[in-house]
Amino acid sequence: MADHGFTTTFAAARTAALAATAGLAAACWVIAVRQMHGMDMGVATRLGSFASFIAVWVVMMAAMMLPGAAPAVMRRTQADGARAAPLFVGSYLAVWALVGASVYALYRPHGAVAAGAVTVAAGVYEFTPLKRLFRRRCRDRVRSGFTFGLCCAGSSIGLMAMLVAVGVMSVTWMAVIAVLVLVQKLLPAKAAIDVPLALAIVGLGIWIVLAPSSVPGLGPPM
Repeated sequence: MADHGFTTTFAAARTAALAATAGLAAACWVIAVRQMHGMDMGVATRLGSFASFIAVWVVMMAAMMLPGAAPAVMRRTQADGARAAPLFVGSYLAVWALVGASVYALYRPHGAVAAGAVTVAAGVYEFTPLKRLFRRRCRDRVRSGFTFGLCCAGSSIGLMAMLVAVGVMSVTWMAVIAVLVLVQKLLPAKAAIDVPLALAIVGLGIWIVLAPSSVPGLGPPM
């Protein structure tokens, strides 16, 4: 009976952690869409002040990254109890906040050639051993949300660079990248899927360079 009660308690904690993580991600999607309204100017997007940008960025990252982090949050809750989940999630998002600070420092409005070059580089990164290492570690059991965030940032950095290059404040591109990140976090690496995806990203980059006017989302929405 005691073992049954212990198991039930942990199951309830895992369910609560999953529900809270999913709920927070959903709420952040709603907030992000509202915050980003009117901000998308394609490759010519300007970021505004650091405070306003980082506020939007952290909400974006919570919306995009928390669904894929849900299994790790559940594992941490099972190991250390429900109180561990907020610290794990907070330290995980802190990594993405640091990424946002780097984006703000490096980003400048740019043209289609730069966007295409970054997209090609993002596709090439998908083939590298470093990408495979970070992707595998992003699926491993870790105790620290910060460590988990570093591994996941390393896995997704190419896709995130692509987002920044093609439309950092585009809800459409944000949704596309979020789906790719989620799939890569939840599914094991498979060449039959990963290689065509990487080639498609490279192809998109070449398309952007050669015919930018035909690529949706590179300019201000109509």
